[in-house]
Amino acid sequence: MQVWGIHNDTLSTELIEGSFVSLSWDNMGDLSKIPGGREELKDELARRTPEDSHKAIPVWAGILLRFRDEIQIGDVVIAPYKADSTINIGIVRGEYEYAANEQSHRHRRRVEWKKIGLSRTVFTQPALYEIGSAITLFRVRKHSHEFLAALNARTQDVEKVSAVVERAASTYVSDDDAPDEPRASRIERHTRDFVLEVLQERITHRQFEEFSADLLRALGYQARVTSYSQDGGVDVIAHKDPLGVEPPLIKVQCKHKTATIGAPEVQQLIGTQGTGELVVFMTLGAYSRDALGLERQRPGLRLISGEDMVTLVLDNYAALPERWRSLMPLTPLLVVSDAAS
Repeated sequence: MQVWGIHNDTLSTELIEGSFVSLSWDNMGDLSKIPGGREELKDELARRTPEDSHKAIPVWAGILLRFRDEIQIGDVVIAPYKADSTINIGIVRGEYEYAANEQSHRHRRRVEWKKIGLSRTVFTQPALYEIGSAITLFRVRKHSHEFLAALNARTQDVEKVSAVVERAASTYVSDDDAPDEPRASRIERHTRDFVLEVLQERITHRQFEEFSADLLRALGYQARVTSYSQDGGVDVIAHKDPLGVEPPLIKVQCKHKTATIGAPEVQQLIGTQGTGELVVFMTLGAYSRDALGLERQRPGLRLISGEDMVTLVLDNYAALPERWRSLMPLTPLLVVSDAAS
């Protein structure tokens, strides 16, 4: 059994709903009809690819070969989902197939997803570095034990899965802990993971509400935290008017957890929404498909995920109080672009 990582940033929930992983290169046609191995794939790529991209052909051929021939049924696949900064883990259940009737990503393999929407905070930073590979499809070697521990955990609870992974990481001894070469995208991802970890691990539930209010102030809103014990599902009240007497009033619910928020929790917040009021849900995790459906259907509802919060922090870092900046010290810098590698 091998452990594979795959990046697929152009598709979203289709991967989970359709139970598959995929590659693009749709202009290649059915790979099973191209005889031979890497050299034959390189020749076909050269024929179908603009000449200015030919220097990437050896890498592309390797990716297509691995996807078509080397992945085996029963192998484990790790699929980071960039949109909400979560990680999905599944088991390969099918051979390579070409989905000719699909509009894109026609090269597919059927996958049985076992763990969906895991927060990146579940895994150690070296493990996250490894699955941050610049290559679309790659073997996970150094830290496969962490992802296998998460896969085999007999629970879907994020905190319990984290404990299982932590035990696996603490008992594993590696002979190869050489750091990966730094790249702009890897440094950015490390920074985002650091911010998310600080918000998850180093502040309390109550402090998360206070942080959310300060983040809203950094965005230009007036904001105050409600009574902790009698908030009725509303943790922060915000508005643009300095006196708070002019509409719209914004009611904010804060969930200090990295688990996926479902529609029932969002519905609870909607139940507090009065005429002309806006409601905002802020969490460090992600949202279920049904919850996101409510956001699309209901005016005045905004769902802020953990990845959204990190973006807001980075975009408004200088406006945050020193209290929070001292917890997550950041500095601007210039780094080597990925294009230089």
